[in-house]
Amino acid sequence: MRKHPSYRAMESEAIFADELMLNRNVQLGPVDPRRARFPYCIVWTPLPVISWLIPFIGHIGICREDGVILDFAGPNFVCVDNFTFGAVARYMQINREQCYKLIEPDGNMTWDNTLKESTQEFQHRSYSLFTCNCHSFVANSLNRLLYRGHSKWNVVNLAALIFLRGTWVNKKSVLRSCLPFVVVLCTGLIFGGTNFLIGLFIFTLALVGWFLMGTYCFKNLIHL
Repeated sequence: MRKHPSYRAMESEAIFADELMLNRNVQLGPVDPRRARFPYCIVWTPLPVISWLIPFIGHIGICREDGVILDFAGPNFVCVDNFTFGAVARYMQINREQCYKLIEPDGNMTWDNTLKESTQEFQHRSYSLFTCNCHSFVANSLNRLLYRGHSKWNVVNLAALIFLRGTWVNKKSVLRSCLPFVVVLCTGLIFGGTNFLIGLFIFTLALVGWFLMGTYCFKNLIHL
């Protein structure tokens, strides 16, 4: 007995819905720093020179469902599975239940599809440390996912999120991230004294101020 077309359509929709539910309920793979696999994570590593002076500023990426890292590394280039500035030092795993686009009853959005859309967009973007950088790419992905129920992620609140909530990979990663700053600070104090501290404060204030102003006062200045 042949099934009525409308019945077949309903059956297909039910199967598709079941597949979506299975995808949402799939268990997270383990975080494996040795293989550089961080499923559903935002990852961070220190930047040469800049992180030596301001240790809470670094390079970030976002990872696919299989843990492969994606990061905006240069003009028209999103790096895949080769984190640009070295091994991951900190990571934060995202709770998929807080990504509202993934839990919409009638939605068909997946984590990897969202990251693919952001990747395709940034493969046609110019790179600039000051206006369109790695944080812009990750913020774009989180906004598409409606992480925590909103699309207001930007370079500032994203940097604060990974700084406050990020987990260190191991003690070696803490040392690799913090030791250069300690060495530069001590060397600067020995040879420059108060003048060095004043210069470092002005540099930090100028860089942080740029991103604060560009994010909250001139909203078209820093791209997402």
